[in-house]
Amino acid sequence: MAKLRGLVLAGVLGAVLFTASPASAEPVRAHHTVAVTVGHASAALVPVQATPNPGPVLDPAQTDKANTEKTRNKLVAGVVAVALLGIVIWGRRIRSKKAKSS
Repeated sequence: MAKLRGLVLAGVLGAVLFTASPASAEPVRAHHTVAVTVGHASAALVPVQATPNPGPVLDPAQTDKANTEKTRNKLVAGVVAVALLGIVIWGRRIRSKKAKSS
């Protein structure tokens, strides 16, 4: 029974780690400063306002379609994982019943 609990715990932990979405994390943005010397004055730190390069233009319809496909693939993989876990648990139960009856 302890092995069964361990298998179920490992399966649940795997499912949680599998469904975690690292894409929802927000990127960290660094602040840039430049030292400027003016005459006899000491160096002053002036923030630089660099405009980032414009990224690619994403079509919302394609993004939604890609998200839908990704979600469907994750669901299929999850169902397959649960089915395989069920087969393993069922096989171990049958094997333990045969061992007890022998």
